[in-house]
Amino acid sequence: MKKSHLYLLTGVLFGLNTAVQAIDVTTFRYQGPYAVHCPLMLDSIDINAKTFSDESLLNTSLSLQPVSESKIFSGKHAPVSADDYALHLLRFNLRSRGYTKGRIIVTGLRSYEVLVGGLPVQGEQTFQPGTYLVTVKYLSRGGQRESFKVSVKADHEPLLSVDTDTKRSYSLSDVLDGKRISDVELSSDGQYQITGYRTTEPGGKQYSVWRVVETATGRLLTESSSPLYWVPGHAAYYVEESLKDGVRLVMTDIQTGNQRVLASRLPRDGSFVISPDLKYIVVSRMQEGPAEARDIYQIVEPDDRQPSWRNRNHLSIYKVETGMLQPLTFGYHNVSMEDISADGRYLLVMTSRSRLTKRPTTLYSLIRIDLQEMKAETLVADDGFLAGARFSPDGHSLVVKGSPESFGGVGKNVPDGRIPSMYDYQLYTFDIATHHVTPLTRTFNPSIEQVEWSKADGQIYFTALDKDYCRLFRLSPTDGRIVRMDVPEDMVSEFSLADRSTQMAWYGASASNSDRRYLLDTKSGQSKMVEDLSHDILKDVKLGRCEAWDFVNSRGDTISGRFYLPADFDSAKKYPLIVNYYGGCSPTSRDFETRYPHHVYAAMGYVVYVINPSGAAGFGQEFASRHVATAGQGVADDIIEGTRKFCDTHPYVNAKKIGCIGASYGGFMTQYLQTRTDLFAAAISHAGISDHTSYWGEGYWGYSYSEVSMGDRYPWSDRQLYVNQSPLFNADKIHTPLLFLHGSVDKNVPLGESIQMFNALKLLGRPTALVVVAGQDHHIVDYNKRVKWQNTIFAWFAKYLQDDSAWWDNLYPKVATDE
Repeated sequence: MKKSHLYLLTGVLFGLNTAVQAIDVTTFRYQGPYAVHCPLMLDSIDINAKTFSDESLLNTSLSLQPVSESKIFSGKHAPVSADDYALHLLRFNLRSRGYTKGRIIVTGLRSYEVLVGGLPVQGEQTFQPGTYLVTVKYLSRGGQRESFKVSVKADHEPLLSVDTDTKRSYSLSDVLDGKRISDVELSSDGQYQITGYRTTEPGGKQYSVWRVVETATGRLLTESSSPLYWVPGHAAYYVEESLKDGVRLVMTDIQTGNQRVLASRLPRDGSFVISPDLKYIVVSRMQEGPAEARDIYQIVEPDDRQPSWRNRNHLSIYKVETGMLQPLTFGYHNVSMEDISADGRYLLVMTSRSRLTKRPTTLYSLIRIDLQEMKAETLVADDGFLAGARFSPDGHSLVVKGSPESFGGVGKNVPDGRIPSMYDYQLYTFDIATHHVTPLTRTFNPSIEQVEWSKADGQIYFTALDKDYCRLFRLSPTDGRIVRMDVPEDMVSEFSLADRSTQMAWYGASASNSDRRYLLDTKSGQSKMVEDLSHDILKDVKLGRCEAWDFVNSRGDTISGRFYLPADFDSAKKYPLIVNYYGGCSPTSRDFETRYPHHVYAAMGYVVYVINPSGAAGFGQEFASRHVATAGQGVADDIIEGTRKFCDTHPYVNAKKIGCIGASYGGFMTQYLQTRTDLFAAAISHAGISDHTSYWGEGYWGYSYSEVSMGDRYPWSDRQLYVNQSPLFNADKIHTPLLFLHGSVDKNVPLGESIQMFNALKLLGRPTALVVVAGQDHHIVDYNKRVKWQNTIFAWFAKYLQDDSAWWDNLYPKVATDE
């Protein structure tokens, strides 16, 4: 808002209730003076016939410097300059602990402009919870001193405070915006590294870059807006270029800069894997299946509802020397590429087929293809519990990732009669000559994620969900010994091994920081940080503490958890509590930026308790198996007991203001919890299952996920699980205000799961709301829709946990109904 001497009095006439007390700002961070000069008067008027006014000097562009580069100023007279004209900046933080509307009022300055977050503002502003950097930019004239006053008025003044701290609170924009690492890959000799980055700008625009750097020095060698990949065995990278006649692969030698076309006229719809000897390229393509009429069509299998189910993946081989592309596999079933042996002779592929009449309903086979003799050998046939496999460096064995029931259950470690979780992944070695299988992780509790068999030292490196961490491990295939690598992050996101050196590149994050990139020497086990993106993301941000908190439940089990505190935490105060738990079967991990960013909730004045109850993978097979065929019974018991004990042992928690939130299986758990307890004052279910029977049949993966969660139980064989344990059939027990959130095109958990439960609570006269996110699937990924979705969550909790409905009423104004 720009003001001149004609408008000095308007600063007090903003139309707010005069009973509202203003917050006077008496201390600022000052920057300046910045001398400005009048233009040379070549004419007396401009093109619009206007005469020059020194007021226009206020429009002079001025780069806003970091607040840390300023000094404290207090006084009634604004700083001036000996120059004829100068610009000055008076800056302060406006902190809002809730949703409110207000105005920033400036009086006494002849020429000024108010900026919030670097943008000019005028009139009434909306302040959501967070920290706003307010800048009063003003123009001084010839050393003339002006007495001034800055104040803030708001609808809910107690929600606001002002200060000159250089730190601000963590916010949703910090979660969504900025640069993150998307992938890392080392060259075969380890001397060079490709790193991919994804940057999101405010508003949601995204772009990606890939950079090649020298590993030892970090020196940037090249940068590309197209993905870059290493050429196997060479200090050269390649890029895929799309031309009129197809895709060509162009490789560039790093040391010489020389380029050559490795392949041309490859299919545009293919993905490519180059052989170690550069003699051939395996091309993976999707073949379209028979199409039905659009208006009236037949569904031949449950999965035929999926648009691409009738398509099948097949492999072709491109010979580099001749440029010939010919089919490698033919058939009805899907074929996926798993690995190429180090000598390039063998391919390892996996096929899949459906078998609906028995669990598991999808069966996988591992096949080794001999490219010299063009023969295929089935190594493992029809095992429904496989998840992937890789060759050993000598090609004589495989390392296989799979569920505990893989290979006839040789890796199973649960009590008799118990079904393991299919998502609790294990490792096996498979001898190709003898077909002997060795379970490597049968008594190892963490659940396997990424796996690589090192060509440099013959060791198997893998990441695994270890409780709420994702850690890095090394396994010796000779004696089965597993060693946890000591790395400085809670969550290892991805790693890459060099084939001919002890170098490993990896990146990760922790509960209280974003992405950092490292180099690790596999011989010494020592990591060195080479890039810290978190430093920029969290610059000037003040975070609260995150601490582990476990408890022993009534069954004698140790249940893992952690909690987050506000940055300005005061143990003498009472804080509302938000409880969050897992969806699916994976633990609620210590990732920093998640669908439910815990530090953001804490910044809004909540204590956040994250619990990993019975059934989560990463705590051992027996613990994970509690997810199966229980429909949430033990899980709910742990959450209720843990929440009560947390409140009992943390007196700063307001036990009458507890909210809970979860998605997918966690959304079901939110609903189910409200049928079991009145502990919670507010609850949120995102994409939650309300009726196990309808979800089982209607979700794209309903019946197949039920193989995980229900084992070998079906709606017709176990009414107790499918009906009695469904929240819908217990809706009359719910009295907690319950918000349902759902994407309109959710293929995993259909929208109807929220609709039917919302209808039930409406008919029962219970407090509830249903918010549908148009065009979104199981996850809310559209930037602007996610912002409103997230604000909906914040507003619901503010309404019921902070007794402030202003935000909710603004997002969703009341609509007249018959009631």
